[in-house]
Amino acid sequence: MPKYVIEREIPGAGTFSSEDLKNISQKSCGVLDQLGTGIQWIHSYVTGDKIYCVYRADNEELVRRHGEQGGFPANSIAEIYTTIEPATAE
Repeated sequence: MPKYVIEREIPGAGTFSSEDLKNISQKSCGVLDQLGTGIQWIHSYVTGDKIYCVYRADNEELVRRHGEQGGFPANSIAEIYTTIEPATAE
């Protein structure tokens, strides 16, 4: 299953309370349950005004549908082909 990184522009995301983040996460999981087994949320990185999410999905369209149904912006979606890390240099 392909892996994607999604950039979501959400002003003030870095100042969200743990309760705000819990509510967002619950909404996301509810939409994922409705979409079925073709999409999986792996994790997200919260920065000042953006949230970067990593998903596995059968296709980019499912990622877009998740954002639309959940009310989450998907300002950019890019397929991840591979990862590198310090060990890659060895």
